[in-house]
Amino acid sequence: MKRDRTLFLSEWIHSANRKPLVIRGARQVGKTWLIRDLAESTQKSLIELNFEKRPGLESLFSSNEPKEIIANIAASLGKPIEPSNSILFLDEIQAAPKLLAKLRWFAEDMPDLAVVAAGSLLDFALADHEFSMPVGRIGYMYLEPLSFEEFLEAIGYPTLRTYLQTVRLNKEIPSEIHEQLMAAIKEYLIIGGMPAAVSSWAAQKKLEAVNQIHFDLLTTYREDFNKYRGRLNTERLEEVLISIPRQLGQKFVYSQVNPNVSAFALKQALELLAKARVGHQIFATAANGLPLDAEMKENYFKVILLDTGLANVGLGFSLHQLRSISDISLINSGGIAEQLVGQQLRTLFPPFAPPSLNYWVRAEKGSNAEIDYIIQHRNQIVPVEVKAGSTGGLKSLHQFMNSKKKSLAIRINSDYPTIGPVQVKTSEGSSVKYTLLSLPFYLLGQLHRLLDDAESEFLS
Repeated sequence: MKRDRTLFLSEWIHSANRKPLVIRGARQVGKTWLIRDLAESTQKSLIELNFEKRPGLESLFSSNEPKEIIANIAASLGKPIEPSNSILFLDEIQAAPKLLAKLRWFAEDMPDLAVVAAGSLLDFALADHEFSMPVGRIGYMYLEPLSFEEFLEAIGYPTLRTYLQTVRLNKEIPSEIHEQLMAAIKEYLIIGGMPAAVSSWAAQKKLEAVNQIHFDLLTTYREDFNKYRGRLNTERLEEVLISIPRQLGQKFVYSQVNPNVSAFALKQALELLAKARVGHQIFATAANGLPLDAEMKENYFKVILLDTGLANVGLGFSLHQLRSISDISLINSGGIAEQLVGQQLRTLFPPFAPPSLNYWVRAEKGSNAEIDYIIQHRNQIVPVEVKAGSTGGLKSLHQFMNSKKKSLAIRINSDYPTIGPVQVKTSEGSSVKYTLLSLPFYLLGQLHRLLDDAESEFLS
């Protein structure tokens, strides 16, 4: 399967100022496959060392001299290594975290060797490290599950993806193409973006096989819980993992996880799942300026899972049940729609930037309001409302636009794309006027491009 991050990796390996690269992402999102594919496409020799499978490999790195380290590896593997024609891949490096500090020596003393490190639980090592990280001497790449557009290509619809990249706001989408894309986004909602699930679906089109893969993936994550022992009772991790899908689209409340357990213990469990990148916290922001996290409300947050396919399993839906439901709005009261949008928004961040999502909430007596997502587009703050069906009220959006004096807002739903003026009165009687860009779920991957179009063609 083609991945968009392949382009970033290709540019990295051919860069004159290349630094060792650390790939961060959850287990089974395709980190190892990407590096193997990179080696094949560039015809470089891949030196792959997995420290989880073979902990003893760490002893090969006792020196701080790259030449000595490479000599040790060559002797151990029984084959010569030519640095300029090789990729040194340190996989599952969280099992040997002290090696991260040694990456600086490769950057300084052996720049002709491409060095990549990856680990599914790498954030634990980075949080607990007792060594000096080589700041400025390494780069990062963040990897998420397949986006919807990557999914389209993987299941054999590259022309639909190409079409999405050409959509303009002043041109109508034919009903036949709209229906095809809505069917495909529903398919993506069911299958999700985990590479193993997508690969199975593309090859067999059997829901039972995909269902088994989802259960196996969740079992893998649960087995990882044993590695957290000493940090926390694994029962708390299990409880939080089960509760995330059930609280989709809502403020995450610890008492709904287990009312008989302290909030502090459940908070620790959620933080561990976030470090493993299995769950993602979406913090409320005041949205008065950039960066959005500067006015973050740490006690107000929602949580989404890594992937829609896994969320459906967590909700107890069978894939056959989901396939028979006609509208996304009927699934989990629209909470799964927020999961879908949040998952796609995370894929829009640059490869080198850690994805971070926010929302807005006003919790005033008699005047509650909430915006599902707040994003940054260039130097602008833009609200994003998710309406699972093709209709839905925008009371909270009107209040936000009036309060923040913004000119452009986004609605995500199942309808055709539209853009036009909104002029209404809020529930408090204030007049508010702004431009509303309404996009179907399948155009989320083109969000920033279409925002540029909206600003240049409709707001100038």
